[in-house]
Amino acid sequence: MRYLLIVSIMLMGLSAGEKKDFVRVDNKKIAVDGYDVVAYFVQKKPAKGQKKFLVEWNGAKWLFKTKENLQLFKKTPQKYAPQFGGFCAWAVGNGYTAKIDPLAWKVVDKKLYLNYNKDIQKKWQKDMRNLIKKGHENWPTLAKKHHEEKSHKK
Repeated sequence: MRYLLIVSIMLMGLSAGEKKDFVRVDNKKIAVDGYDVVAYFVQKKPAKGQKKFLVEWNGAKWLFKTKENLQLFKKTPQKYAPQFGGFCAWAVGNGYTAKIDPLAWKVVDKKLYLNYNKDIQKKWQKDMRNLIKKGHENWPTLAKKHHEEKSHKK
C-alpha cells in the first residue's frame, strides 16, 4: 500500500510538472481552424468539427465531427494533435512559423502534419523527411518564443 502511495505521488508530480506545448489557435482559442484532428486518422480526410463536440486541452479548444472522435481524442490527445502545435510543417522545418490550411495535410509515421497551403505542401513533400527532422529540432525554440510572446501580451 505504501509503495502505491509513493508511486501515485510521483506520477502526480510528473503530470503537474509537464510543460505544455504551444498550440496555434484563432481568436476564440480554437485549434486547427475548427477541424477535427481525429478525422484525419479515422476518416482519412479533413472534417469540420462541431461546437457540441468540444474539449479543452493544452490551452486550446478542439472541435470534433462526432462524439466517437471526441472520445478517441480524450483518451490519447497526443496521438491525434498535429505536430509543431498546428503550425505549418514547411515553415517550422525552415525555422519560422506560419498559419495553416486544414486541407493541406498528411499523416506520416502516425503523426499529423499541416501546411500553409497545397502549393507549400507539395514543396514540403519533396523534402519531407528532412523537413520533419529539422522541424523537430526547431520546434522547441519556436514554441518557447511563441509562449513568451503570448505571456507578454497578457
